[in-house]
Amino acid sequence: HPRIQAVAADQLQRMNSNTRYLHPAQIAFAEKIASYMPEPLLVCFFVNSGSEANELSLRLARAHSGGKDMITPDHGYHGNTTGCIDISAYKFNAKGGVGPSDWVHLVEVADDYRGRFRRGEANIAQKYADLVDEALANISARGGKLAGFIAETFPSVGGQIIPPKGYLSAVYEKIRKAGGVCIADEVQTGLGRLGDYFFGFEQQGAVPDIVVLGKPIGNGHPLGVVVTTKEIADSFAKGPEFFSTFGGSTLSCRTGLEVLNIVEDERLQKNAKQMGDKLLAGLHGLQGKYEIVGDVRGCGLFIGLDLVTDLSTREPGTALADYIKNRMREHRILMGSEGPYDNILKIRPPMTIENEDIDYILEVMDKVLDEAQSLMGL
Repeated sequence: HPRIQAVAADQLQRMNSNTRYLHPAQIAFAEKIASYMPEPLLVCFFVNSGSEANELSLRLARAHSGGKDMITPDHGYHGNTTGCIDISAYKFNAKGGVGPSDWVHLVEVADDYRGRFRRGEANIAQKYADLVDEALANISARGGKLAGFIAETFPSVGGQIIPPKGYLSAVYEKIRKAGGVCIADEVQTGLGRLGDYFFGFEQQGAVPDIVVLGKPIGNGHPLGVVVTTKEIADSFAKGPEFFSTFGGSTLSCRTGLEVLNIVEDERLQKNAKQMGDKLLAGLHGLQGKYEIVGDVRGCGLFIGLDLVTDLSTREPGTALADYIKNRMREHRILMGSEGPYDNILKIRPPMTIENEDIDYILEVMDKVLDEAQSLMGL
């Protein structure tokens, strides 16, 4: 973005420092982030990436709770550092993975299309939240102590899941009652991408104890942020001093602040809402046209298409997803495939996307879905 280019170029002509030294850029960035957060989330730690931010969130939770054990949804992903891989089933249960550590306890993803509790059933948010009880019992049985619960507020690599409303708030209540800390990984969902909500935890009616922000906050510049309460920060401050050489640099802080200003000035959250609604409506139309589209779900510009080879059994269309994402790429449209079966198209366009872009996505998707359905003999 031209404004980010200008800010970065200006700061590169000035002194570089980090959070060991007070500077107006750090204060301005922290105050801006805190303005989006519910109380009592007031303290910011600046780091280099979402991985480093999630690593720090584990240390914060353990310092405050005195525990080590973590509860996390299955097939989650929180980064590529050692501690983050330990809590990322997407990695430790993958081919060549080492499996879960004894202090990591998985719960089923709150997937109301493929999970054990399905859309339309009564009280499914509470039913999925109650699955945490078994994990808490397992911690007690092994003589462990709970540190906290960490989840992508909307599981992305788990399949672009929109949890039933109220799920996270119900989970948080259980975790806090057991003495743990609640961590919301908002790397994929934060900063207005969801349209109606600036953060995913707002849609869930929940207030985390720690919020993690990653790559979007830097718009290409390596930057991550951890936001927490004064009480948790004070517990952490009793241990060794913490700082990040580049995360809290003057360059990083000015860049992050400009990103937030652009999101506001260009009304990108409103754009995510309008363009997301248009894209979802078009995809729902295609769902009615093609039997290989089992489910369309999303919020703003966070959208998933669950592809199937059989609508009634919901047999995952792994080969379909592979074919479609590569055909879309040949038309210069990039999307990924995720989920335990790698059959869910992950659609997360830039927040600057415009009407003509949406029209093009839907036009190409229509053709490619037709091709895929024909080639599979479906």
